[in-house]
Amino acid sequence: MFESGLLKDKVILVTGGGTGLGRSMAERFLELGAAVAITGRRTEVLEETAKELAQNASPAKVFWKGCDIRSPEQIADLVQAVEDQFGQLDILVNNAAGNFISPTERLSPRAVDAVLNIVLHGTFYTTLEVGKRWIEQKKAGTMLNIVTSYAWTGSGFVVPSAAAKAGVLALTRSLAVEWARYGIRQVAIAPGPFPTEGAWSRLSPTPELSDKMIERIPLKRVGEKQELANLAAYLVSDFAAYVNGEVVTIDGGEWLQGAGEFNELTEVSEEQWDLLAEMTRKGK
Repeated sequence: MFESGLLKDKVILVTGGGTGLGRSMAERFLELGAAVAITGRRTEVLEETAKELAQNASPAKVFWKGCDIRSPEQIADLVQAVEDQFGQLDILVNNAAGNFISPTERLSPRAVDAVLNIVLHGTFYTTLEVGKRWIEQKKAGTMLNIVTSYAWTGSGFVVPSAAAKAGVLALTRSLAVEWARYGIRQVAIAPGPFPTEGAWSRLSPTPELSDKMIERIPLKRVGEKQELANLAAYLVSDFAAYVNGEVVTIDGGEWLQGAGEFNELTEVSEEQWDLLAEMTRKGK
């Protein structure tokens, strides 16, 4: 499936594309023949990333522009610049996010807004801008949203992120129905732990927290960026043309580990199981 021309003639915009998972996805899209535009707030990072991406692809296939997705005006300028550069836009990847761990009662309204304005409002604004253009142009397209497994379970200590990502997931599923008539497809990925320099320093700042995070993953490891990039490439490709409104979890089984009432019984030893079996047989 991952032949070199899988995404040939596709133009893909990746928000938060200068670092982390956004950069990894952009790099994979280029390898598979797409032209890629990356955006973010730090222009110096974007410029450097674009230079590095262009070393392994045609420079004409890489474009960058700074944008704060909390600003609808900047988003409009960004999308217009991408269309001016490449003549079209086929795929939108809403990847930009912000998150940090904190007891909820310690949060100020400003801290809450810092997450919601990027994750929920920014994703919604970008989706609206691109979607309206596609509908007006009578153009089909695909939107890929990066959510998280706690978008449907919730999670303490990252409550603004959980609320925002739940909103993005609802947006994905809602528009999958409403905009399908225009040929606009919606898909989402829910990643578990994928170490990136920015997110990891805020969500798992100590070795103890990292160890605990890995311990609760059934596969006993974190994800590799290439694994997520391959999933993203599949979902935005024509091979997934009938996938609409779906969220694919890639977390090594982490959320399922916490979902089952008796999953913690993996800690029970063989000797303890023997004792429990004997007690069960005796009706105790």
